[in-house]
Amino acid sequence: MTDHRKTKKPSSRSQSANGGVVENVTTRIRVKQKTFGPSANAIANYVLENSSEVVGMSVTELASATGVSEGSVINFCRQLDLTGFQQFKLSLAQEVVQPVQYIHEDLQRDDDASTVCRKMFHSGMQALRDTLSVLDPQAVHEAVQIVRQARRVEIYGIGSSAPIAEDAQYRMLRIGIEAKAVVDSHVQAISASRTNSDVAVLTISHSGATHETVTATQLAKEAGAKTIVITNFARSPIQAFADVKLFTMARETKFRTEAMTSRIAQLCVLDAFIANLALADYDHSIDTLQQTFEVLSIKRF
Repeated sequence: MTDHRKTKKPSSRSQSANGGVVENVTTRIRVKQKTFGPSANAIANYVLENSSEVVGMSVTELASATGVSEGSVINFCRQLDLTGFQQFKLSLAQEVVQPVQYIHEDLQRDDDASTVCRKMFHSGMQALRDTLSVLDPQAVHEAVQIVRQARRVEIYGIGSSAPIAEDAQYRMLRIGIEAKAVVDSHVQAISASRTNSDVAVLTISHSGATHETVTATQLAKEAGAKTIVITNFARSPIQAFADVKLFTMARETKFRTEAMTSRIAQLCVLDAFIANLALADYDHSIDTLQQTFEVLSIKRF
């Protein structure tokens, strides 16, 4: 599967990278808040409670209002994957003028079937919108190059991420990529330790803190494999062992955990990733898809 042909890099970068307005700055705060230190948490609480006032503040004024240093305010903005305070204020101003309709509504005891369906579908749609805003096209491009240059791909997932890993294996096989999903934690550790520089590893972990998948990803990286991680936007241990990070963004409610909400976002990230893989070697992908379609046709009546 090794392919060293040069491909054109994506011409556009994420809004965060180029300093443009992002659509979900308060959602970013809520998703990342549990990973913040004391200073960042103080800023987060103040911003969420006083968004309209913060839009008109300077760095110095916000630092004074929250009892932190100006450097802590700048660092807070960067933790949200923003270029600085100016981009933060522009993005926050957009939400103040056109408030985001928070549709991560929790289920209530007396909700009827129609209301439950609406809430669940809206939550999934919001997760997709939020994920698109933090998914970096350049990171997708880099992940594509890693896989194209690898001899084979191993895909790790545990718990709710296991079926996502198996789906990724299926779709990679359909376009001619040698891929293997490993969803048993013991087999993951053994397999990861036996990888090398010819192997690309894709780990799917919403929390990025599951001991088994973090360990497997670390073992693979130490063995020389290139590592790609699909994980939630918040800071997590697995990111230290990732050569490329593809982020999802999902929020939690009482009845709908982040891991549940993230599934649709993870699948859509994989769709985008595998579509880019297929387009990078278009003719081969089309031929393989046709061949596999014909093979599968014998299973249909």
